Amino acid sequence: MIKKILVSQPKPTSEKSPYFDIAKETGVELVFRPFIRVEGLTAKEFRQQRIALLDYTAVVFTSRHAIDKYFTLAKELRVTIPEEMKYFCITEQIALYIQKYVQYRKRKIFFSATGKMPDLVTVMAKHKTEKYLVPMADVHNDDVKNMLDQKNLQHTECVMYRTVSNDFSPQEIENFDYDMLVFFSPIGIRSLMKNFPDFKQGKIRIATFGPATAKEVEANGLRLDLEAPTKEHPSMTGALKAYLKKKK
Repeated sequence: MIKKILVSQPKPTSEKSPYFDIAKETGVELVFRPFIRVEGLTAKEFRQQRIALLDYTAVVFTSRHAIDKYFTLAKELRVTIPEEMKYFCITEQIALYIQKYVQYRKRKIFFSATGKMPDLVTVMAKHKTEKYLVPMADVHNDDVKNMLDQKNLQHTECVMYRTVSNDFSPQEIENFDYDMLVFFSPIGIRSLMKNFPDFKQGKIRIATFGPATAKEVEANGLRLDLEAPTKEHPSMTGALKAYLKKKK
């Protein structure tokens, strides 16, 4: 019987989140507790990459974290970002988030209509003369770099933030009484093993989103009970809802 689920993400800010619908419909208790956090590089660490922010005429943002870290670093480095700087964002939501730092002007902020990188690259290819800076996390693949290379765009990738494990307090460790754990990244699994070195899965179910996270579960000798996305359930909430109804 699944009564209490730990979701390794921050609590949704909107009351319309599907997670709250799941709790209401199935009667389970959902606890939101991130296993990881995003931490920006210091100005000193960033300088080691020998990248000058003002050498670029456009910035590519794939997350809100990237926006926060870019403008925070600019402030720490005492760099004034010129008003004519262009921003290319993976989604409209991320594009709108830039308003936190600069005035939103359609002529300098662009985004993918589908939320997918290939479509954003198509938009970028219409601005071939720009010099693109691509802020990234410390752990990333070369997918973006390869796509930009294929379009012969001038670009440089740089690390601006890292994902690190969130430590649990002794009280949290003592009260770890969940029937199911939901993870969204490999580092979340590694954080579990770091905080609970003697973790015994037993009857605790583990759900994951994404193939890399599922692989990390198996690499640690744990049992994977629910994997998303699938053709039937492209979201974790959809997969979780179907799984709980089946287990009733």
